[in-house]
Amino acid sequence: MGYNTLIEIIYTIILILVCMRIIYDTRSPSKTLAYILAAVLIPVFGIVFYLMFGINHRKHILYSKKLIADEEKYKDFNMLIASESNKILSEFVINNNSIASLIKLLLNENSSPITKGNSVKILINGEEKFPEVIEILKAAKHHIHLEYYIYENDIIGNLIKDILIAKAKEGVKVRFIYDDFGSRNIRKKLVKELRMAGVEAYPFNRVRFPKFANRMNYRNHRKIIVVDGKIAFTGGINISDKYINEKQFKNKHYWRDTHIRIDGPAVMMLQHIFLCDWNFSSNQQIKIENELFNATPLENKNVIIQIVSSGPDSPNSSIMLSLLKAITIARTEILITTPYFIPGGSIIDGLKLASLSGVSVKMLVPGISDSKIVNAAAHTYYDELIQSGIEIYLYKKGFIHAKTMVIDNLLSVIGSANMNHRSFNFDFEVNTNIYDAEISEQLRNLFYQDLQYADKIVYEEWKNKPVWIKMLERIARLFSPVF
Repeated sequence: MGYNTLIEIIYTIILILVCMRIIYDTRSPSKTLAYILAAVLIPVFGIVFYLMFGINHRKHILYSKKLIADEEKYKDFNMLIASESNKILSEFVINNNSIASLIKLLLNENSSPITKGNSVKILINGEEKFPEVIEILKAAKHHIHLEYYIYENDIIGNLIKDILIAKAKEGVKVRFIYDDFGSRNIRKKLVKELRMAGVEAYPFNRVRFPKFANRMNYRNHRKIIVVDGKIAFTGGINISDKYINEKQFKNKHYWRDTHIRIDGPAVMMLQHIFLCDWNFSSNQQIKIENELFNATPLENKNVIIQIVSSGPDSPNSSIMLSLLKAITIARTEILITTPYFIPGGSIIDGLKLASLSGVSVKMLVPGISDSKIVNAAAHTYYDELIQSGIEIYLYKKGFIHAKTMVIDNLLSVIGSANMNHRSFNFDFEVNTNIYDAEISEQLRNLFYQDLQYADKIVYEEWKNKPVWIKMLERIARLFSPVF
């Protein structure tokens, strides 16, 4: 037997095993066929592509969610939160509010407690977020917890770094989780400076071979800050100069994004998510301390919040299910802002169903994007949505990066998750569901303000695009799950 023949036999065995894995592990018949064709028709690369991007990790536990070493205290904490959640839910049920079904879904499927007595402050762009964050960081007394997908070694990144170092020297416990792919530029210098000054810093999921590692595909896309267990920040804004639209930062495009500050018991839910991720990243076991979970309901504040998290470790795509459920309960209006719209069939059908049922559906998406491939792929979904009566607007002032949704002026969603396959299935995400008419009205007004800088897609013009552009968009759609 020749050497080449032996290689062919080994490759054929590997190909058969991979095809069997694809058939067994892939839920969607269309995806199954696509992966098999790629593996068979594109030697070696097709197999590597599937192994990197196609494996269904929902069947495997990527990391342990075990949070607390002190089990008794953790049980008491869970019982208290569950009791409060049931009380709040009963109020929605009594009022015959359609929102109750969404709350139930997240309580049952995602174990997402609901809290009241919170306050929420909407922060627009880096110009509003960073001054607020800096003020709170400087005032920290016990601990600072940060978790970010992108942290850049730039002006704002170094400014916050210096504050973290100063607070660590004062005796404040500073813990920092960064995504090893999204924040790869800080590995060599900035992280070392933090560690030398006493800040504990760990990558969420270390990428040892960045160009080939499967785990590069599973990213921690969350943006969370918790200070002293009482104040939290979350939303769509990473730590980077490009989010600040001021002259000294010399950004190419205006960057439009949305973040929030939360005060009140909902902070404990973000703290819980951070500590789960921390224990995985650092291989530590943080014990419950009063200083970590000491947020109490605020007087004269009654904002109701439910924190929703999901990732490839979740049994189901909790964030996708929550967005779909929110769409289905809408009765008058749905306002969506998203930078990357590649949602899959369920969300598309939900939006079409809502629109055809008489709900006003408006979407604000990028006219200018930081990813031409993703934007091109998103364009392939617009035709059928517009034909169903959905209004789609292209933002032209700069790049719109906010991830928000408003339902019937009753529910607001602000978070890190995009409406795309990656956020629903590959990335670790966190959204905040806010059940409050005033916050919804604020976010609704911001949506219509943003529409002043957007052009509505006219279907007759849209459908007459050159065939070659449509073909390129269709090709981009094939590769969209990777990006």
